Amino acid sequence: MPLSDVNAWRTLMGEWHGVAGVVVTHETALEVPAVWCAVNFIANTIASLPLQVFRKSGEGRDTVESDPLYGILHDAPNDELTSFMWRKGMMINVLLRGRGVSFIERNKAGRVMNIWPLDTDKLTIERKSGRKLYHYDDGGRKVTYAANEVLDLTFMLKPDGVSHVDPVTKLRGAVGLSLALDEYARKFFANGGVPPLALYGPMPSPAAATRASQDVEKAVRDANAERRNVMIMPTGHELKAVGVDPQKSQMVEARRMQIEEIARIYGIPPVFLQDLTHGTFSNTEQQDLNLVKHLISQWVKAWEQELNLKLFTARNRTKFVSFNIDGLLRGDFKTRMEGYATAIQNAINTPDEVRGMENWPAHGGEAEKLHIQGATVPLGMQSTAAAPPANDNNPDDEANAA
Repeated sequence: MPLSDVNAWRTLMGEWHGVAGVVVTHETALEVPAVWCAVNFIANTIASLPLQVFRKSGEGRDTVESDPLYGILHDAPNDELTSFMWRKGMMINVLLRGRGVSFIERNKAGRVMNIWPLDTDKLTIERKSGRKLYHYDDGGRKVTYAANEVLDLTFMLKPDGVSHVDPVTKLRGAVGLSLALDEYARKFFANGGVPPLALYGPMPSPAAATRASQDVEKAVRDANAERRNVMIMPTGHELKAVGVDPQKSQMVEARRMQIEEIARIYGIPPVFLQDLTHGTFSNTEQQDLNLVKHLISQWVKAWEQELNLKLFTARNRTKFVSFNIDGLLRGDFKTRMEGYATAIQNAINTPDEVRGMENWPAHGGEAEKLHIQGATVPLGMQSTAAAPPANDNNPDDEANAA
């Protein structure tokens, strides 16, 4: 590697300053189950949301499925990736490296043809003459992109508006502690559940001490392999445990605490990291709503604004992209039906709009109109429907009329 490689120096310095006796990198961070779960959950959720192109109209908005950009965003950004895998890869880079970048390929007319993800580790960003430039090493070929040629999502920008905060590096203490706890647990159980030991006894020479240490290590491994609980020690020798055993050091509690720490880093409720320690039926449902309102909606807004800024010119602001997160807020069948009934009876949604939310075919006709409670009739006809029918053959009615 050349001495001018910034990422190489960053990696090297990171190894020198390993936390809790372990090296914390973007790759080793994924060895922490909580980090793996958080990154995959958030990335998969964003990637699975419907992403559509709309056109503003007098009555609101209309889906523009005929626009080539619709297929690029909804189906495949290029001929090598699906939209799901592209968005998932972008989010994984953002959540691990702090930044996800993709190049927008346009033809001579300025129409978007493809979107290509870029390797964040090969990217250098600077501001020159007031403009942000993206320098990319494409297999030895140096390429420079302008800001309007790339989609740029960041975990957190620094005050200069150019560089970003890397969550794994910034919070490597919490990630390193998780790695250290996992490594200690693996070594502890690989050693048959025996903690580090100190051998006491007559050691006539350094060579004899080395042989005795090796003999004890072999005896521990053999006892573990043969499932024996008794070890024979030479006369005058004694083994004592060194350090604190896992129970006294509260290793189980510490590992559970690290799950909550990782959840704090990514702003995700612990229940979605498969930690149900404090989960109940009611608060788990509230955490589900919290996830959508305070985490997913933020990333959706970041995606939408970046896509709308970079994919549409100032002359084409009538079109825009939007995610559909309604599916994440869906309740159980009974709750949905009660909500739909209230919306129909209070002229909030038409019956066909409700059927569309459930992917049922539309009926048309009266189902396209708003209804209101009374006799559940089309809006504006409730007075007609509520009026009693005339009865010309009833003498009592004639007498009352007189």
